[in-house]
Amino acid sequence: MVKQVAQIKNQGKSQQAQKSTDEANSQQQANVSSQFVESVGSIPSQLYQRLGLAMPRWLFWLLTIVVGITLSGLLVSTLALWTPLWSDIDRTDEELGMGGPDAEKTPLPGEIWSNISQYKLTRPMNILIMGVEPVRGSVNGSPESYAGSSDTMLLVRLNPENNTIRVLSIPRDTMIAIPESKGLTKVSQANAQGGPVLAARVVSRTLSNAPIDRYIRISTSGLRQLVDQLGGVEVFVPKPMEYKDSAGKFSINLVSGWQTLNGEQAEQFVRYREANTGDLARVQRQQALLMGLRERLFSPTVLPRLPQLVHIMGKYFDTNLKVEEMMALVNFSLNMERDNFQMTMLPGIFSRLSADPDSYWLNLTGKVDLLNNYTGVSIGGLKPDTRSLPSLKIAIQNASNQPQLTGKVINSLKSKGFKNVYTTSDWPDGRSETKIIAQKGNRQAAEQLQKILGLGTIEVSATGDIESDLTIRIGKDWK
Repeated sequence: MVKQVAQIKNQGKSQQAQKSTDEANSQQQANVSSQFVESVGSIPSQLYQRLGLAMPRWLFWLLTIVVGITLSGLLVSTLALWTPLWSDIDRTDEELGMGGPDAEKTPLPGEIWSNISQYKLTRPMNILIMGVEPVRGSVNGSPESYAGSSDTMLLVRLNPENNTIRVLSIPRDTMIAIPESKGLTKVSQANAQGGPVLAARVVSRTLSNAPIDRYIRISTSGLRQLVDQLGGVEVFVPKPMEYKDSAGKFSINLVSGWQTLNGEQAEQFVRYREANTGDLARVQRQQALLMGLRERLFSPTVLPRLPQLVHIMGKYFDTNLKVEEMMALVNFSLNMERDNFQMTMLPGIFSRLSADPDSYWLNLTGKVDLLNNYTGVSIGGLKPDTRSLPSLKIAIQNASNQPQLTGKVINSLKSKGFKNVYTTSDWPDGRSETKIIAQKGNRQAAEQLQKILGLGTIEVSATGDIESDLTIRIGKDWK
């Protein structure tokens, strides 16, 4: 998966401190070692004598070595077969080299980062990212702190074949069946019931056995730390958000408008849940925060600090990514064009027949391209979306502070044969430039609409009107 062409050399001050001690004990160790080798080496000779073999002694020694190597190989193969797919789950942060009391003091080897361009992604890779709800009484970075339900779930596909990163947001209320459990439950419970292994299997099966190569679990304290280490993240808060739970342990108080959120405010922004919208509006805010984080991470002031940031954040992340894979992912992201970062939401519907009105049911009707682009799965029996551009649902959202433009845009589209155009609430953030949002991940349709309109920038994300295929957010550039 990852081609490593730079070799990491680990050197530390502890080696220098122990050098004199090692030299002082070298003679004693040599004596012990020679005695051990002598005793082990006598075993084949004893066997040779007890068996009364007539074959030459050199041939017996050769057979002993060959049989030993063969048995060792069989043992290794057997262990490999019985090792779980996610073999790093039960390992501690210290064993993985990602934590420990001195984690923040010990920098990552500079050689890795100086040669980061040599680490390359050689095939598509799917990563399941989960934002885990707080677990009361747990210590940050402990296994228990990652044992909660997943408030956020993202399937991220990095594809070097077309140089794209595609993010599929999975609403936490998506109904799924967990193996060996009775009845249906929500996908957010998979991590709480069986950790990342079960969560990966459930998501894979839900998405027609989509491959999931790696996982990353992030605690809420990890999100706060990341945002604070970046110096905040700039996002647009569309309306005031206020909430306080009954126990008073968590509260939300955000004003509307553009602002730079600190870590605590960023957590409030992505966890706020509106009434009567299920989890979809929260998914939209999660994607808005993702875009803000991406802009911040790759800013000129932050890029030089990436090695330090990765190391500091190690204790707030639980992942089975290898260091070399992390380097390849960073290198891939740094060299990707902005337009090739695309997001959408898992297609589905709310069922009026469900006892839980927030239950979200998967619906892949006409979504063969979305499934292929965002998960890498191709299904022959699944029909593609064959609707023409004028038949798509197009929402008109005024962000120009000029109310008369809404009717003007609708009339213009209807005159061009568009049949399913409707208005949605004005966007509170005034924009100078019109934006075309591919709500369902269909960039090709957005590009066709852009040609017809003769203006507008394209954004592939689920931040437009939820019911739309495309959302036109009118800017002041509309004439």
